[in-house]
Amino acid sequence: MSSTYKTIFSRYAEDDLIEILDYFSSKDPEYSLKLLKIIENRVAELKKFPERGRVVPELEKQNIVEYRELIEGNYRIIFAIEHETVIIHTIIDGRRDFEELIMNKLMRYYS
Repeated sequence: MSSTYKTIFSRYAEDDLIEILDYFSSKDPEYSLKLLKIIENRVAELKKFPERGRVVPELEKQNIVEYRELIEGNYRIIFAIEHETVIIHTIIDGRRDFEELIMNKLMRYYS
């Protein structure tokens, strides 16, 4: 794979990231900036290696295999590859109930 992929954040992933950073910025602004840089760097890796990460196990059980994830600390960066674009769909705290969160996000998306 020698081409470079474009990476974009969905509106929902942007909201997730803002929520995460807002939470930490009130407690530890330096950590909030560090976390932002870490997530940006992980997403940047997808420009050259879009198939990095694994298929999301909870979705794979339902035969939904087009979504992959990168794990960064406590966070799961959920994305899909469409043509020459990697779309970051959501960023979820891995300590939370993934299935409940993804159902709430899908209901929000489709309503």
